Amino acid sequence: MCEDDHGIARRALFVTGAAAALTLGSVSFPSEAADAAAGHETRTVRGTLPTGSPDFVYLPVEVPDGVREIKVAYTYEKPSVPAGTAGNALDIGIFDQRGTELGGKGFRGWSGGARTEFFIRADDATPGYIPGPVREGTWYIALGPYTVAPQGLPYEITITLTYGEPGAAVKPKYPPTRAKGRGRAWYRGDCHLHSWYSDGRRTPAEIAALAREAGLDFINTSEHNTHAAHAHWADEAGDDLLVLLGEEVTTRNGHVVALGTDPGTFIDWRYRARDNRFGKYAREIRRSGGLVVPAHPHATCIGCNWKFGFGEADVVEVWNGPYGPDDEVSLADWDGMLVASVREGRGWIPAMGNSDAHRHPDPVGTPQTVVLADDLTRESIQEGLKAGRSYIAESKSVSLDFTAYGPKGEHAGIGGRLKVDRDDPVTVRLEVTGAPRCTARFVTDQGVLHTSPVLPVSGSGTVEWRTTAQYAAYVRAELRHEAAVAPLPGALAAFTNPIFLGR
Repeated sequence: MCEDDHGIARRALFVTGAAAALTLGSVSFPSEAADAAAGHETRTVRGTLPTGSPDFVYLPVEVPDGVREIKVAYTYEKPSVPAGTAGNALDIGIFDQRGTELGGKGFRGWSGGARTEFFIRADDATPGYIPGPVREGTWYIALGPYTVAPQGLPYEITITLTYGEPGAAVKPKYPPTRAKGRGRAWYRGDCHLHSWYSDGRRTPAEIAALAREAGLDFINTSEHNTHAAHAHWADEAGDDLLVLLGEEVTTRNGHVVALGTDPGTFIDWRYRARDNRFGKYAREIRRSGGLVVPAHPHATCIGCNWKFGFGEADVVEVWNGPYGPDDEVSLADWDGMLVASVREGRGWIPAMGNSDAHRHPDPVGTPQTVVLADDLTRESIQEGLKAGRSYIAESKSVSLDFTAYGPKGEHAGIGGRLKVDRDDPVTVRLEVTGAPRCTARFVTDQGVLHTSPVLPVSGSGTVEWRTTAQYAAYVRAELRHEAAVAPLPGALAAFTNPIFLGR
């Protein structure tokens, strides 16, 4: 074993094309011949990162020929800090000999702060990491000092190389892009989920079982900053469950779900809003067949609040997990975007809801997005979501039918436009099941213009309201539980995307 101390004097600042990063002095290993008898060799590196460190710190590791496996373990100190001050949190991942270029091909895995060690070899890898040969060249351990305490962040990294013949490479198997659907119908899905391939605690099999129990027809994998799970979902898909593949691109200025990308797609996350890079990677998501979905835009965790704007968004996650105050803010913000789209005569961004479930007892499918699609295929589900033909419900128990009717038999459903003259009478009808003791509200560009009596304990009912396109540019429906504190509205049980009125 060899030890090294990477003090601040040995670091060098470099620029990766978008943001400053830190590179440390490289770690060397002897040639294969020198260590053939030992079978493995270990190096330990210690150092301290100061407050104000760049977002990413790279430790180069010179990997010789003949390495079968690379293993990395790390620890760091967590000193006490005053109340209101961020303590130490250090993420970790790795890039191979192809380098750390933004959007490049060198990415081999990321576990954030979920693991203290990982390994990679040709036939296997720690969840969150990509199996494959450990080739000769300079590899880079990537550290992400998420937050640094005033005392600094002392760390220790141990790298172990095991020599020998590589195992047989793994050929990835991906889930199909089609399941046995019901033709044009309403399909239920949860597109923001985490397994043990990032910071979740459930296996894909456990998540698939919970998805079926929640009445879901489709799900989307969305591990933090890695596509490592893509090759582990084929056995969990089936005629009754469509598994889409994606990633939760977790930047320091907000998270975005890449929804339904091509298998094996990796989307880089190493940039902030000030770097003006998000547009490039949003387009990369779309080029790979995915949708761009800003996640929990008003979440309060560090780095979670969305700061990239919504110009690149295909859909926005308005409701994330059990309904809370940040969801209420997201809903109001989204409604303001609807008004702006009407005012400016431009396209609008549909809403969706997802569970963001990580571990027990996080419920899968709370909430869930119910989308009208031509079939249970990747393309049809994405088309329905992007068109806004969807509503969000707290569970499989809640079902809605929301339609607007004109004076001559015209009609339009969720996400559509009722083409009537400004003064033509319009009837809006909401049919509800599965929402006992809830109140229905019709929301327009002017605000809440109609509130129903409380639905009966059966949870079923029909609510109608009459208006005109001049009075309401759009109408959307909400189902609210009884308010815990008056006059604040109760938590959502469901809400719809809008129906636009007028020509």
